[in-house]
Amino acid sequence: MEEHNERYSRHFSLAGFGKAGQEKLLKAKVLVIGAGGLGCPVLQYLAAAGIGTIGIVDHDRISLSNLQRQTLYSTEEVGKLKSVTAAERLRALNPEITITAYTEEVTVSNVWNLISGYDLVVDATDNFATRYLISDTCCLLQKPLVFGAVSQYEGQVAVFGPDDHGQYISYRDLFPEPPRPGEVQDCNVAGVLGVLPGMIGMMQANEVIKHIAGIGNGFNGKLLTFNMLTYETMVLELSKTKDPDKLMPGNREELEKTDYQFLCGLSHPDILALDPESFLSKIKDGKMTAIDVREEGELPAAGFSHLHLPLSRLEESLNEIPETEIAFFCQGGTRSLKAAEIFIQNRKTPNRPSHLEGGILALIKKQNEKRN
Repeated sequence: MEEHNERYSRHFSLAGFGKAGQEKLLKAKVLVIGAGGLGCPVLQYLAAAGIGTIGIVDHDRISLSNLQRQTLYSTEEVGKLKSVTAAERLRALNPEITITAYTEEVTVSNVWNLISGYDLVVDATDNFATRYLISDTCCLLQKPLVFGAVSQYEGQVAVFGPDDHGQYISYRDLFPEPPRPGEVQDCNVAGVLGVLPGMIGMMQANEVIKHIAGIGNGFNGKLLTFNMLTYETMVLELSKTKDPDKLMPGNREELEKTDYQFLCGLSHPDILALDPESFLSKIKDGKMTAIDVREEGELPAAGFSHLHLPLSRLEESLNEIPETEIAFFCQGGTRSLKAAEIFIQNRKTPNRPSHLEGGILALIKKQNEKRN
């Protein structure tokens, strides 16, 4: 590091931080998984602070609905890869650090290699299957993990890692069992006020900097909840669960054999998951009946022929479903999977039900990408 780098001059003059703290940041390697609402502020502040090596993992592309909260991106960049676009923007912000963009989706096949090369991981994702996968991998590799989550007007921040007794406090100690589909609504269904991910993401970035520089009170094994409407906060001490988690893989081999989608109720062996292109193709060919299980008035509207049978009254409406190939759809793909499970349990039919993976939002996004 230069004897005096004006970029970090405010850090140099900061009591308790100084040149020693900045050197720690410049030597650190941080992997941020997710470049969306949480990932954008995390990445901006880590890059500005001078984290020496930053990895960005995101396979998604920018959509217009992202721009309400994902402030790294512009309208002209809709359709571009988030990780690549974020990396370009951050290099312009701080060309003195190393930034690597990973455009693949995080899976059991690549998560070990992705995480093992970094000192600390930030979970800025938005689904339970990926959160358990990231946490389990960090636990096995003994890597500190800074977690964040948002929904509507509330957010959470936690730091996972070894406690004072050497036991790794993980996401499973916060949520020992994954919630069933529909029990916890994601932002696609419940919505989120745009500034909230910015606030929670900055808290995550703060915990990363504190951990690396060794300043402030340690937040390991703690969970902060924040309500942005009332500014009420609560900090909970997490502890290791007494009963060993039978679902927690014991090593890399077991991790790579674990089906996290199935464990979190996001897949079913008797239900066919259709991607948007396959779904639309079957509808256009007239080979399939589409069934919307959203409640009345939910937008966006489906621009194709379909039945509307809300999930809340599906069981009493099963006789309205024709004896044809069927596919359920909803906003984000969770309720449609639940609907297909209800159908299997209550209707005897040789036809295997399908559901639209990612929901109507994934369908619209795919159509917009084609236009661009």
